[in-house]
Amino acid sequence: MTKNTKDADVAFIQALAELLRENDLTELQVKREYGEDDSLNVRVSRMQPQAAPAAAPAMPQPAAPAPAAAAAPAPATGADAFEDPAAHPGAVTSPMVGTVYMQAEPGAPAFIKVGASVSEGDTLLIVEAMKTMNHIPAPRSGTVKRILVEDGAPVEYGAPLVILE
Repeated sequence: MTKNTKDADVAFIQALAELLRENDLTELQVKREYGEDDSLNVRVSRMQPQAAPAAAPAMPQPAAPAPAAAAAPAPATGADAFEDPAAHPGAVTSPMVGTVYMQAEPGAPAFIKVGASVSEGDTLLIVEAMKTMNHIPAPRSGTVKRILVEDGAPVEYGAPLVILE
């Protein structure tokens, strides 16, 4: 391996680390092919500041999701004010890692608002993963009590998105 190739690889890895930091990602893996018998396989990862013990989820809604930013939370009463949103029985969690979008396109009205009634199957929001727009449907009919994510925010698998009651 020549010095130029090594320097280019170091610069490439530094650029990957910068992408990781700028996009608030936890892990990035890339394979770079130079030829038939020459390649570079890089995996860059970082630890979360509030790391919870990792556990294999037994149910579709895991008990230990990654933290999500709060956006326009509804006033909570009693014990609900201090409860973990993921433990709420009406929590709708993210089925994948991606970016949340609250409307179909920029400038369009949001799919949901706090206090809005939704029917089972209605789109609550979109999670973009690998340039694919995944509509997240309401698992049941109800009223939107809280929206726990902001438009354009990154989410992890199992992160609570919305509270329906």
